[in-house]
Amino acid sequence: MSPAKLPWAGLLALFTAAFTAVMTELLPAGLLPQLSAALGVPEGTAGFLVTAYAVASFLAAIPLTALLRGLPRRRVLVAALLGFALLNAVTAVSSSYAVTFAARVGAGAMGGILWAMLVGYAARMVPAERRGRAIAIVSAGITVALCAGIPAGTQLAAAVGWRAAFGALSAVAVVLVGWVLWKVPPFPGEPAARRVPLRRVAVVPGVRTVLSVTALVLLGHQAMYTYLALFAEQAGFGRPGTVLLVFGVATVAGIWVVGAVIDRRPRAALLAVLVAVAASMTALGLYAGSAGVLLGAVALWGAAFGGAPTLLQTALVIASGPENADVATSMQTTVYNAGIAAGSLAGGLVLEGAGAGALPWTALPVALAALAVVAAARRHAFPAPGDLAPGGPVAGSRAAGTGAARSRASTAAAPAPAPRTTGGTAARR
Repeated sequence: MSPAKLPWAGLLALFTAAFTAVMTELLPAGLLPQLSAALGVPEGTAGFLVTAYAVASFLAAIPLTALLRGLPRRRVLVAALLGFALLNAVTAVSSSYAVTFAARVGAGAMGGILWAMLVGYAARMVPAERRGRAIAIVSAGITVALCAGIPAGTQLAAAVGWRAAFGALSAVAVVLVGWVLWKVPPFPGEPAARRVPLRRVAVVPGVRTVLSVTALVLLGHQAMYTYLALFAEQAGFGRPGTVLLVFGVATVAGIWVVGAVIDRRPRAALLAVLVAVAASMTALGLYAGSAGVLLGAVALWGAAFGGAPTLLQTALVIASGPENADVATSMQTTVYNAGIAAGSLAGGLVLEGAGAGALPWTALPVALAALAVVAAARRHAFPAPGDLAPGGPVAGSRAAGTGAARSRASTAAAPAPAPRTTGGTAARR
């Protein structure tokens, strides 16, 4: 299938679903004064509305995904989007903190379901040799929401009120339901007899390795990124907002570059991304006092991190097989959120103990550890394109495993002109 024949309408619907989920999760962070005044609570308490969503998503992803595995996939996707529409509408009209908090918890649960589905859905919509490009298109919804959607939503709220902003998100979700029913193909649920238990998906060769690299990447990234504005200020750069803007724009460029190469060189692309992150942390640690070096290193880091979630998500789909992608991705969603929480905590402790200048040296060894794992894990988790060919180590090792593993091996080894291959968040999510 040529790039022109990708199911663009369906993939863009999934892109919009990712965009809507990020907007639903993070928009309150830019509206805390307005939410505080409207709900009659302090701003710190209003901030718990963001926390409630994140915790609910973290806790719900694996159990709800496992519970819903047998249902038709498009039906579950539509239900999650309708949940967003309803719960954002409740948020838009509520004047009660308790009701708003409950709506955020419910929206977080919908987000946990959605994040577990999107990557696997995109992978099933295209041939094996186009999976990486499809996942990149869907994952770009996260980047666009972070770089453009959240600032635009905040400006909209300032102009017409925060309730209108949440009302707009509810309307988008309703329109998206129709779009999904029109252009996203239906896929059956997994019959009980063929359903691989969660514990067996977790021990499929390569899955735990990809999850461990995901945790390392997010741990190191978040330890530095959470305090990037403060780091820039203490380095003598007086415009921390500019630094964050440079990072955000660079992530867009990064996901575009990765989308162009991921189906041909997934392993090489991930290794390059991790080398770039390590180089950026080294430059920030040594020469952050130079404005040019600071901005250049942040741009390189942003471009590298922009592509990292797509690469990790794609690696996980290859390792687990498309039929188990929802469950595996639900695990990755949980790991992703845990990495973010641990990284923010670790960065805060380093900041308090050693100062902002120590943050790059905290992130650097974690990035190097991730690089070492990827370099060593060629057989199962991060194969080169040739390893996916019939008889290659990945195919061979799976052919020796269970029936489900043999099925995944045949999928991964399907003939393809260009043998192929995740966050969020930055992804955070």
